Amino acid sequence: MSKLFETKDKTGRIIYLTKERWIHISTEHPEAASFFKNFEDVLINPTKIISYFYNKNIKYYYKYFKEKKSYLLIIVKYLNGEGFIITSYFIKHIL
Repeated sequence: MSKLFETKDKTGRIIYLTKERWIHISTEHPEAASFFKNFEDVLINPTKIISYFYNKNIKYYYKYFKEKKSYLLIIVKYLNGEGFIITSYFIKHIL
């Protein structure tokens, strides 16, 4: 597993992005990929964090970007005390 970056989120938990997940994001969600430099800030200073209803180990991190008039959503799954980014894309409203 090749990590592209690692940081601590707002709650102090480690979150990382793997090369495999980056390929997914950059291929499937290029609009979010162009905001890669902002990923760490979204995790550290999110507008809101919401737990996924069906799985308590998945969190949604949202941060609003005025220039996109949308929220950058980063979905993180926690396993063994660490989180990894599953995907990221822009969304108009917090779900």
